[in-house]
Amino acid sequence: MGAQLQLTASAKVREAPRAVHVHGGSARSIGIEQRLRSLAAIASASGLRLAALSYLAVCVAVPLLIIHAEGLRHGLDSVVNDVTRPAALHAIGLTVWTAALMTVINTVMGVLTAYVLVTYRFPGKALLNALVGLPLAIPTLIAGVMLVILYGPQTAIGSFFEKQLGTRILFAPPGIVLALLFVSYPFVVRTVQPALLALDGDQSEAAYTLGASGWYTFRRVILPAITPAVLTGALLSFARALGEFGAVVIVAGNIPMRSQMASVYIYAQVEAGDMQAASGVSMVLLWIAFGLTFGAEWLARKYSAMPVQTAQAGVSPTVARQSP
Repeated sequence: MGAQLQLTASAKVREAPRAVHVHGGSARSIGIEQRLRSLAAIASASGLRLAALSYLAVCVAVPLLIIHAEGLRHGLDSVVNDVTRPAALHAIGLTVWTAALMTVINTVMGVLTAYVLVTYRFPGKALLNALVGLPLAIPTLIAGVMLVILYGPQTAIGSFFEKQLGTRILFAPPGIVLALLFVSYPFVVRTVQPALLALDGDQSEAAYTLGASGWYTFRRVILPAITPAVLTGALLSFARALGEFGAVVIVAGNIPMRSQMASVYIYAQVEAGDMQAASGVSMVLLWIAFGLTFGAEWLARKYSAMPVQTAQAGVSPTVARQSP
């Protein structure tokens, strides 16, 4: 009996290192497998980042560098001379002020349209929502043709404005503004709609309960919450107007020092073989767009920080019982 116990104990002692070795090998294999998986995940993430950055570089960064290199090929003085030509200055000025006027109108009407689509129910709402996105789906040349058919000198509306009011719509700044209004209309609406849908309705209901009017509730409760979206939509609308070509080339008439837009001026310089002049005006439009982008981001951060500052100052955010 004692001999059997001794033999069993010695066998277990001999098997113990083998078991430890087996368990140790299994742990090492699991560790190696986890490391391989982590390396594969890192490689996959690096590949995705590389693909995204490469696409961004090819589509955006490289063209921006090329156009600046072409514009500055003969120095900054040459760019200044190209940009300060009377025709170039007039084209840039006309583009900026018509785009700015269009942006103000589209921002107000875009916010109004988005508010109506989100807040109210009425027959034809789905059709109106579909029509809002129509300018994004059709070529801008078609928009120009539609405006010519509607407001041309041969039409009743165009002849009335020209003969009775002494104002020409087409081949003049009014026609340019109308074309820009059409092609840029969806941007503010489509950026403000999600912001309105994400709002908590309890705040507006509390304002109404406290006796605030509809306009006061919109101005003090809803508008501060959607301000970043409004700024983004206005920026997109303005940037779209700066580079619009298809619609304005038809309705503007391409008359230098009168109705020639910057995009049409750039096209004319390319056709004439003056790539440096075209690049110089393009650089001006690019830097205007960059400046507006940074300004809109700063304003968005400022407005997003306002509720925090109010709470820290101990001011109650509850809407008071006031009239507008």
